[in-house]
Amino acid sequence: MDTQNNSFLLKVKGNWNELKGKIKQQYADLTDDDLLYVEGKEDELLGRIQQKTGKTKEEVKSWIDKL
Repeated sequence: MDTQNNSFLLKVKGNWNELKGKIKQQYADLTDDDLLYVEGKEDELLGRIQQKTGKTKEEVKSWIDKL
C-alpha cells in the first residue's frame, strides 16, 4: 500500500465527520449518501466523490489529505 493511500485511510478513519463537513463546504452538491463512509469500501466512497467533482481518484485522495 502506498504512503498516500495510508495517509488517506488514516485520515478518513480518524475523523470522517469533520472531513465530511469540510468537503460539503467546498462541494455543496455532494449529499450525505455520496459521503457515506463504510470501512473497507473506501474505493466506493472515492468513486462517488470522483463522479460529483470530476477529479481523478488520486486528486480526490490528495485533496482530502490537505483538508
